[in-house]
Amino acid sequence: MTDILKINRGGPTKLKFPSDDAGDWTAQNYVDPRSQYFFEFRDVVKAFDERPVLDHVSFAVRHGETCVIMGRSGVGKSVTLKHIMGFLRADSGRVTVDGEDVTNYTEEQFAEVRRKVTMVFQSGALFDSLTVRENISFPLDGQSGLTPEDIDEYVAKIAHLLEVDDVLDKLPSELSTGMKRAVAIGRAFAQNPEAILYDEPTTMVDPIMAGHMGDLILRLKEAFHKTSIVVTHDTRLAKKLADTVVFLQEGRVTCFGPWGGFENSDDPFIVNFRKQDELVPALDKTL
Repeated sequence: MTDILKINRGGPTKLKFPSDDAGDWTAQNYVDPRSQYFFEFRDVVKAFDERPVLDHVSFAVRHGETCVIMGRSGVGKSVTLKHIMGFLRADSGRVTVDGEDVTNYTEEQFAEVRRKVTMVFQSGALFDSLTVRENISFPLDGQSGLTPEDIDEYVAKIAHLLEVDDVLDKLPSELSTGMKRAVAIGRAFAQNPEAILYDEPTTMVDPIMAGHMGDLILRLKEAFHKTSIVVTHDTRLAKKLADTVVFLQEGRVTCFGPWGGFENSDDPFIVNFRKQDELVPALDKTL
C-alpha cells in the first residue's frame, strides 16, 4: 500500500536540512540549497493608503521550526502570511521561501509555492457542500498512484489525530467553529506541504476550545515536524508552540528570538501585553 504521508502533488517531498555555514543571500531569485531558513523577511515594507503596516520587518524561520507572530490586532500579523502566499506584494524589501526570492513572483510562479506551503484561514474556508471526509480528502483526489483505500486510510489517520473521526459524514454547517478549524487543518495536511501557515487558529473560540486547538496543533507539530508560522495574540498558544517569537508593534519587530526573550522582555509594551493576557482565565485543557 502507498505511504500516503510521503506523497505530494509533484512526488515525494524531501527536505534538505541546512549546514550551519550556509552562505549569504546574494542575488534576486538565487536558490541556495544550503539555506538555513525556510522563510525569510528582509527589511519588508508594506503600506495601505500611505499608512505603514509592515515597517522594515525582518525575521527568519528555520527548516522544521515553528515561529509564532504576535501583537495586537491590526499590526500586520496576517499581512506577513499574505506576502508569503503571494496575496500581497511588498512595497520594498525581500521575501524568501525555501531559498527562493519570491518577492516579484508572478501568479503562475506562486502556484508552485502554494504546492509546498499551505495556509489555514481563520474562516476554515471549507467547501460547504462537501462532508468532512470529502473536505479532508479533496487535495488527494485525482493524484496518480493513490487508490481509494489509500485515501480512506489517510483520512482516517488524520481525522483520528485531530479528533474529528466521529463527524466525518457531517457537513461544515453542522460543525462548531473549533471543529471547522480542525477539519481545515486536516485538509491542509492532506496536501502534504513542506510548510504550513496558521492565521489566528484560536480566535472566536472559547478558552477551553482554544487550549484544545493548541493541543491538536502541537500534536501535529510533534508528529510531522513541518516548518510553520502561527499568527496569534494568544500567549498560552504561543508558549506551547513557539520555537521562536516575532512580536510586532506599530508595524515593527520589537522582539525576535526564543520564547524566553519575549517572556523576560522589559519592553513596557510587551510587559503590558503579557499582563493583559494573564487576565484571561487559565482554561488550557484538552476536552
